Amino acid sequence: MKTIGLIGGMSWESSALYYAAINRSIRDALGGIHSANITMHSFDFAEIAALQTAGDWDALGATLADAAKRLEAAGADMLLVCTNTMHKLAPEIEAATSIPLLHIADPLGSAIRDAGFTRAGLLGTAFTMEQDFLKNRLAQKHGITCLVPDDGGRAEVHRVIYEELVAGEVREESRARYGEIVDQLRAEGAECIILGCTEIVMLLRQEDSSLPLFDTTALHASAAVKAALA
Repeated sequence: MKTIGLIGGMSWESSALYYAAINRSIRDALGGIHSANITMHSFDFAEIAALQTAGDWDALGATLADAAKRLEAAGADMLLVCTNTMHKLAPEIEAATSIPLLHIADPLGSAIRDAGFTRAGLLGTAFTMEQDFLKNRLAQKHGITCLVPDDGGRAEVHRVIYEELVAGEVREESRARYGEIVDQLRAEGAECIILGCTEIVMLLRQEDSSLPLFDTTALHASAAVKAALA
């Protein structure tokens, strides 16, 4: 079994979901009391979020590249960044090490295409919804067009992530608001919804959505297990 290197703590809530999902899948695949070989670098998310807000992506790139180097030195055979937003820095991470980075967009794009969809509503942080690093990879490598909420919808999706979900808070009124935003995206032509922030799975369930949901956390974790057992 190969060793999975996780760059986590952004937030730790979603990193815990990764850890649990990977270990459950390894146990299911190998049976008994098997679990995954994992090494993790977990950040203080307050420091990461402050740099995001300041727009200091150079500092963030150097910080994540250093974490990647540490994981490689610790014996990791592959890298996962346990967050959608920080895949903005995938090129910096890939340049820093000789081990492969499993990009979160690739298992996502394959799953959407396999389901027969080409137009997906994208929910995530403002960085993910408004910048092109995830949308372009999905379009160029997988033929997926992403639709995002309007200004008010994007602001609300982002607020709920940073004020509630990263603190482990799940509020019914926020679940209902996300459902309304999904309905708006459906009316604009979305065929499915990307849970494009690793915490959103804590809030939005399939029964809350009028469109099929694609959970980036689960798909990314599954891809890691396949690579570890290959």
